[in-house]
Amino acid sequence: MNLSAMPKAFSTHHTWYHSTLSSVLENSQLTTTNNLNSQISSKLIYTYTHAMNGFSANLSPKEHESLKNSLGYISSIPDLPLKIDTTHSPQFLGLNPNNGAWHDSNFSKDVIIGLIDSGVWPESESFKDNGITNIPLKWKGQCENSIYFNSSLCNKKLIGAKFFNKGILAKYPNITLGLNSTRDTDGHGTHTSSTAAGSKVEQASFFGYAVGTASGIASNSRVAMYKALWDDQLQSSDVIAAIDAAISDGVDVLSLSVGLSKVPLYEDPIAIGTFAAMEKGSSLYIGTFSTDDFPIVFMGLCDNVTKLEKLKRKIVVCEDTDGTIIDDQVSQLEAANVFGAILISNVLDTYYSQNSFATIIVDPLNGEIVKAYINSKHYTSTASLSFMKTGFGVKPAPSVDSSSSRGPSYSCPFVLKPDITAPGNSILAAWPTNVPLELESHKFFSEFNIISGTSMACPHVAGVAALIKGVHRDWSPAVIRSAIMTTSDILDNTKEPIKDIGRGNDVATPFAMGAGHINPNRALDPGLVYDVGVQDYVNLLCALNFTQENITSITRSSTNDCSKPSLDLNYPSFIAFFDDENSSSRTTQEFSRTVTNVGEEKTTYVASITPIEEFNVTVIPDKLVFRKKNEKLSYKLRIEGPRMRLDEEVAFGYLTWHNEKYVVRSPIVVTNIESPLFESPPSVSIHSI
Repeated sequence: MNLSAMPKAFSTHHTWYHSTLSSVLENSQLTTTNNLNSQISSKLIYTYTHAMNGFSANLSPKEHESLKNSLGYISSIPDLPLKIDTTHSPQFLGLNPNNGAWHDSNFSKDVIIGLIDSGVWPESESFKDNGITNIPLKWKGQCENSIYFNSSLCNKKLIGAKFFNKGILAKYPNITLGLNSTRDTDGHGTHTSSTAAGSKVEQASFFGYAVGTASGIASNSRVAMYKALWDDQLQSSDVIAAIDAAISDGVDVLSLSVGLSKVPLYEDPIAIGTFAAMEKGSSLYIGTFSTDDFPIVFMGLCDNVTKLEKLKRKIVVCEDTDGTIIDDQVSQLEAANVFGAILISNVLDTYYSQNSFATIIVDPLNGEIVKAYINSKHYTSTASLSFMKTGFGVKPAPSVDSSSSRGPSYSCPFVLKPDITAPGNSILAAWPTNVPLELESHKFFSEFNIISGTSMACPHVAGVAALIKGVHRDWSPAVIRSAIMTTSDILDNTKEPIKDIGRGNDVATPFAMGAGHINPNRALDPGLVYDVGVQDYVNLLCALNFTQENITSITRSSTNDCSKPSLDLNYPSFIAFFDDENSSSRTTQEFSRTVTNVGEEKTTYVASITPIEEFNVTVIPDKLVFRKKNEKLSYKLRIEGPRMRLDEEVAFGYLTWHNEKYVVRSPIVVTNIESPLFESPPSVSIHSI
């Protein structure tokens, strides 16, 4: 609901929602006041204050349609069932008691973590409050009494406990939920909350496995549990109510190990309830900005502070010509204390839009529209900037950002890198509440932040790998990697090849995007996979001219067999080096691969090659006939062509194995970038993990 549309006659938004609902109920005109109130009570599930402006109600289709005509109505979302997600251990996150986040925050002392999950087992050692200081005065929550959960079970560690199930009861009136209590009867909530904030427990293990000290990521923080998960079932209305309560109670960090499947963000109530970002343009300006029209001027490179200082109360348009100037432009604009700016650049990193002045970044195509508008006016051009909006369905997407890591690999150029592309630009995620976001002389504290980079893409891939492992527990890491690579997408949402923003929106090469953009659903069932065993990696290390000492430091074995060194790893990609010496001659490179059938029992795959100009690529054999599942078959890929000129750094295509059901694709790169055959052992840095 649009809260600003609430008539002044209503004292609170709760009474307004109540009145709105009463006006749309069927037969509301035929009932008495008492019956109407009873009818409303049976229909109204929750009213929300903090998580969103609105309410949850159990409506008939006719009532729902009538609601859409109500004053202040914006949108409605079905009360969807959610699924459980997972968490990670402190060791996996690289937390260290001697430095970094653990050390600097004193293990997040007095930070309150709210968890929305399946409840908590308060007797666990992980929730003992030995050495914990008094509860912070800012805490407004409480531990509610419920079945088998007395408020006295809470302490200075476990400071909050509430449960929410009105939504699931409205959805399934005859469901049996077990205990109507915050007590955990599932285990999931106890596990996630102890992982996030559990106290240290010495000599912890799982039947002797992983013996050591169990500790939450933030072991000095407080725990507040909001139970919304009931026997692996939960509704978004209950989760939003839990979020609402957590914000009201005063939690500093909110952890939700839940989510929705196959639902776009604009239909995701969890997304709506937990964040607000920005519209297309990548700006993250968190200050206030008037929506009135202001004069707008084009200043080119914006490299003259003196001229910029004269543009008071104007929106300045700057153009980044080569992708390296934007950093200097932002510094110049900051120094000139400009009112607002539009930066025309291929660099869409949100880092450059978090400034003291209102900033929007637009790509060169839209930048030309802005410049044309300014030039078309005989008098002063005007413009308005708006913020705190979120754009969805942006096209084209995905694309490779200029900040993305590029190949080839320096340490091992014979294995094509990167492997895969994943979301990494403008990613919303949790943020330490004691790390400020600075804007002019003010510091802002938030439980979330939006940042960009390869580090943001990596956990997306790790999460997909975990999903695959959950379905195929016997698959090796190499098989999982293969499944992710060979099922990736090379087309964007406009059905055109994925573009590289950092290279003038040219088609992205495998050096920029690897095999393609990750596709989790397809990766679960890839058809064919490329496996790599320990000895295969040893063969590669041997071929890199590593010494036995070097190899042992990696493999932790003193008996490494180097009788068959090979740079040709059984990888789902190919990279061939054709240097520019004697460019008139032709040369041939050959690769051997073995694939495993993890799809149908009996099936035949046929090879097809995307043509690579000036190169002849063949597959021997070009047909693979599998008679059973998990059968392995081998083939060779042969590339013949001229040595490449210096101005032809990379050419690429794809090998695709396909049948009636599966498409198994691998990138092929031909390049003249030097491939050093290490004459002496390279320096190797080994870290214990």
